[in-house]
Amino acid sequence: MDFNDYQQEALRTNRVRASDDINDSTALIVPMLGLAGETGQLLSEYKKHLRDGEAHRLFKERVSEELGDLLWYIANVASKFDLSLSDVAAANLAKVKQRWATERTEPLTFDAELPEGERLPRRFEVELIDLEGKTRQQVRVLIDGKPFGAELTDNAYDPDGYRFHDVFHFAYAAVLGWSPITRALLRRKRKSQPLLDEVEDGGRAAVIEEGVSALAFEYARRHRFLDGVAALDFQLLRTIKDMTSHLEVRQCTTGEWERAILQGFEVWRAVFAARGGRVAVDLDARRITFLGQSASQVPQA
Repeated sequence: MDFNDYQQEALRTNRVRASDDINDSTALIVPMLGLAGETGQLLSEYKKHLRDGEAHRLFKERVSEELGDLLWYIANVASKFDLSLSDVAAANLAKVKQRWATERTEPLTFDAELPEGERLPRRFEVELIDLEGKTRQQVRVLIDGKPFGAELTDNAYDPDGYRFHDVFHFAYAAVLGWSPITRALLRRKRKSQPLLDEVEDGGRAAVIEEGVSALAFEYARRHRFLDGVAALDFQLLRTIKDMTSHLEVRQCTTGEWERAILQGFEVWRAVFAARGGRVAVDLDARRITFLGQSASQVPQA
């Protein structure tokens, strides 16, 4: 049966409508309470199944009945909010696909038609070298053997390893094909397209990327820096999608963001434990990999 047909038929059996005796809030709260009640009934049937096992012979029939009741109340609530049940179902499927979709037939690129000097390299190697600064640890970044950017500290009262956070930007570049920070470090900004350079490679986009990195870091801090974590909170991913909704990276799914963040922290943990190291960034494989400790011998500052 079509969802909209079901919704229309279900509405014919609605007995709690706004009227002279029943106000709008009562007409709405009754099906909302019905959802809660039927969910409890479904759990009760499962409790009986756990308790009685095969003796609960009507288990599947009872589950089917409770799911049907839930569907009726869902349709009723949708009607009260003037929503199409079919549209609700389609939007939910799109959200779920976004959440778990991580694979593409071809790696996503945002610069394929631009001159080579404005394209992110498909592969490069990064070396992160931990240095003793005058007052605190600093990190020097070499890309394909050349120094890039300023030396970084943790920017925190207590050392927490955030000085190695460029790893996250390289992970975004590898998995998503997007990173204004990496473009700036590699001097691959798209200056032949002034508006693209301003919006996608400019200061606002870079600040947003730094914000995403900091947000994910604070989330990870509360979850053992994602050691042993296989899935991220959807609210975190949705916030990141909202933060980047006006940028080209909006084409990437929440599942792809999850993959980028998890890969980034996998490498970050290895780099932090080794106090530096070599990292391979491969945009074609959509992968960032820890290669081992840094081979460079740098005198202490």
